[in-house]
Amino acid sequence: MAEDSLETDGPRSSMPAELHHPYSKFSHWKFKLFRVKSMEKAPLPRSVMKLCLGGKSKENVEGPGRRLDMKLQEMDVHMSHLRCLCRLCGTALRKVKGPEHEVHGALDEASRGALRRMGCKFTSWPEVILKVFKVDVTEDIETVHPLSFCHRCWTAAIRGGGFCSFSRTRVPEWKPHSSFCPLCSPRKPSLQRSGRKRRKPIRRAQCLAKRTKEHYDIPATGEKRVLRPVADHHHGPALRSWVKPSIQREQWVKSVTHCQKDHLSTKLISEELPVDFLRSITCLVCDHLLSDPVQSPCGHLFCRSCIMKYNHALGPYCPSCNLSCAPSDLVTPAKVFLAVLRSLPLLCPRGDCGEQVRLDSFKDHYRGHQLEEQDADQKSSEKHLDNYLLINKGGRPRQHLLSLTRRAQKHRLKDLKKQVQVFADKEEGGDMKSVCLTLFLLALRAGNEHRQADELEAMMQGRGLGLHPAVCLAIRVNTFLSCSQYHKMYRTVKATSGRQIFQPLHSLRAAEKELLPGHHLFEWQPALKNVSASCHVGIINGLSGWAALVDDSPADTITRRFRYDVALVSALKDLEEHIMDGLRECGLEDSACTSGFSVMIKESCDGMGDVSEKHGGGPVVPEKAVRFSFTVMSVSVLADGEEEAVTIFSEPKPNSELSCKPLCLMFVDESDHETVTAVLGPVVAERSAMKQSQLILSMGGLPRSFRFHFRATGYDEKMVREMEGLEASGSTYICTLCDSSRADASHNMVLHSITRSHDENLERYELWRTNPFSESADELRDRVKGVSAKPFMETQPTMDALHCDIGNATEFYKIFQDEIGEVYRRANPSREKRRSWRAALDKHLRKKMKLKPVMRMNGNYARKLMTQEAVEVVCELVPSEERREALRELMGLYIQMKPVWRATCPAKECPDELCRYSFNSQHFADLLSSTFKYRYNGKITNYLHKTLAHVPEIIERDGSIGAWASEGNESANKLFRRFRKMNARQSKAFELEDVLKHHWLYTSKYLQKFMEAHKDCVEALQPTIDPVENQNDVEVTDF
Repeated sequence: MAEDSLETDGPRSSMPAELHHPYSKFSHWKFKLFRVKSMEKAPLPRSVMKLCLGGKSKENVEGPGRRLDMKLQEMDVHMSHLRCLCRLCGTALRKVKGPEHEVHGALDEASRGALRRMGCKFTSWPEVILKVFKVDVTEDIETVHPLSFCHRCWTAAIRGGGFCSFSRTRVPEWKPHSSFCPLCSPRKPSLQRSGRKRRKPIRRAQCLAKRTKEHYDIPATGEKRVLRPVADHHHGPALRSWVKPSIQREQWVKSVTHCQKDHLSTKLISEELPVDFLRSITCLVCDHLLSDPVQSPCGHLFCRSCIMKYNHALGPYCPSCNLSCAPSDLVTPAKVFLAVLRSLPLLCPRGDCGEQVRLDSFKDHYRGHQLEEQDADQKSSEKHLDNYLLINKGGRPRQHLLSLTRRAQKHRLKDLKKQVQVFADKEEGGDMKSVCLTLFLLALRAGNEHRQADELEAMMQGRGLGLHPAVCLAIRVNTFLSCSQYHKMYRTVKATSGRQIFQPLHSLRAAEKELLPGHHLFEWQPALKNVSASCHVGIINGLSGWAALVDDSPADTITRRFRYDVALVSALKDLEEHIMDGLRECGLEDSACTSGFSVMIKESCDGMGDVSEKHGGGPVVPEKAVRFSFTVMSVSVLADGEEEAVTIFSEPKPNSELSCKPLCLMFVDESDHETVTAVLGPVVAERSAMKQSQLILSMGGLPRSFRFHFRATGYDEKMVREMEGLEASGSTYICTLCDSSRADASHNMVLHSITRSHDENLERYELWRTNPFSESADELRDRVKGVSAKPFMETQPTMDALHCDIGNATEFYKIFQDEIGEVYRRANPSREKRRSWRAALDKHLRKKMKLKPVMRMNGNYARKLMTQEAVEVVCELVPSEERREALRELMGLYIQMKPVWRATCPAKECPDELCRYSFNSQHFADLLSSTFKYRYNGKITNYLHKTLAHVPEIIERDGSIGAWASEGNESANKLFRRFRKMNARQSKAFELEDVLKHHWLYTSKYLQKFMEAHKDCVEALQPTIDPVENQNDVEVTDF
């Protein structure tokens, strides 16, 4: 009864009767004991079945040693497969005819000679492979990469001359060994075809050699036998014998570490040392003497390179105790142990030496033997060279070497050339030219011909008497020389002086690449929306971003541009030297200022008018062009811990054409609103994306972050109205800054404030488009204040100083005509009378001031007209003395106000005029409304209104008006015509690319620096070009 209760209450009471053990009385307590002990061994039960089986698993049954042997065996099989493959193409070596070549070996004589004939001076295969196949094999690991490459890849490298590859070889990506390794477990697609039975793969079939049936031996029960790797893979299948597991493990480990040629053997120890001591100074991985020893957390010692390779191949475990051993856990042993290790006495392996050397000086000692061998070889070669020297035994006198023909010179120096070639290949890496030039230099020094020696040494060091390619490029761009003109000058100077002073065109093209956009690497964080992440983007087609519809007609324009972000990167790299100098001048630490850089960009866009060039027959077709450009105005940085930003760079000449960099050129009329907005659409998109991101760019050797702030101020009145969607300049709403109408501005000339903005213009356009209040056209026009199109690009509400000066000069020119004809007395004069007054004025100005009449007012004419001298000349034609005084007073007030909006920094340049501006503007307005009321009764011009009403407010907000003008963009108009003549080609598209490229180079600070430095040395260059003339009589021209 007790037995039954024992069975029903026991652990097997829930099991079926079929599964009960037949001896339940005996096995019940044994089952409990077995289960408890197996639970102790189990690391962590993962399933009920594992608990029922006693927690046994493969790890508990086989043990760590067995697992390590299996890993080593798998790695050995994997490495044996790698030895059969080509490193570069992945093809089996046995399938390619020809010898194998070591990846990390030196070039053999045949390969070196073949490459030397093609101009390649490399001495090892890793250099050739990197140049030809674009693969760096210097960091290859034996457990991941093959160590040889096939003869087919060797042929491709030789045919490419060591510089390029003419084959379609694709270098495979080699990955470490894993359970799904394609080399050890290949997949055969041919076995997966339908209708064919898939065979089961034989376990470790790849590592077994093919043997006949009688060669298979059946092992005894319980006997462990391990396969040894095949010694040679190319002499057919060989039988693999059975070896001891410990010896097999050593062989596997040595194949992984591959350090037999680098580390020293324990057999070199000259004295008999205890076995335990030998084990302590021996690496537990490779069994060599410890080299650069490291200690694991468990206390075992290894060579640093051996344990790194071992962990990379088999995982981060200690080879001795199988505990965790990551590379970061390795430490240097104690200094006492290192001192004992370095003092070990070793026996020199050379038979004729037999000297005992300490371990720390063994390397120097052995290197001394190698140097002795090299000296002996050199002396033998010199003796061999003496045998070839000819002795004149009388007879016909021997001719001098220089009097011989080139063929005879080659024949006489043939043997010497071979000896020099051997020396150059052995000592100087095959650079025979440097050896010969050095011999010539020493001969000149020995003969006291130091002047020629100095010239030769300068040429060898790359200095020479020639100009730097950047200087030649600056000369070509600044003098507007075409390719043919520059090449003609280059050949003429070289022929007359006998020296290569100017560099050839291909050197200039190489220098261009570093200065043009698309050369430097950068990154945006976050990445720009709808903009490619590629850095190497040069000149692109401005129409490439258009989305063509079915009804769209092809664009009748040609446009070329740079990508906005790439152009900004190139502009910043051009200013790198100025930015780093600014950091040093402000006392800021270079390494601390890696973020917080702010860059202020001025944008300009204006039409260039008619730029047509007649190259052939036929009528001249008007061609109008538009240029969009930008200027880097300032760079400031907010250092860590500082509250205010410090300006480290400010453009000294913001209105010069040398600082206005072109971004986009297009053949289009500026009044064609649809085409202009379509072409500039991608530019606006890139600009908007850059506002939300920051640029990461290497500057001064450190990555730094930049944020950009854009201010579109370089626009004239017409272009601002195009960009902001306003009516034309003849509209009732005359101002682009406020909502005043022409009548309001004439009655109140001074008291106005800036009210317009880009966002407000967008809202008004929506009102104009939708008309939500169902108003009439006049009422709706009065509500939106002259907005009639969608605003396209955000512009800064300001006034353009250059066009303001031109517009006011035009108005004064008309006032002069009216005062000559006394219009204040006569109303509505005829057109003939006005023409006569204008003719008289032009004639008098030309006679007194040499001012030629112009069809259209320009900046130069305006500057000469708006002077006190011009007023005195005009007053000679005005009959009334009272009107003369009024004209003098009006011009005097204008001359006092003009520096305020023309100065780059009015607070520093003209503080008195700035303080008196409000008074002068009110007095000027009173004169217009009283003395000149006949002309300004109910009307006023746009620029006069901005001059009188908005100048103080703009200066208070921005600090300057003149610095943000469009004068640099206007001054560059003449450059377009000159560069177009310089690059005249059949295709206008290529013409536009050349103009854009050379205009960008013209604005490069780097080339300007070379040009300024070169101006001082032109006098030294001139006698070199023409050495016959006297230096004092030469008139030097400024390039």
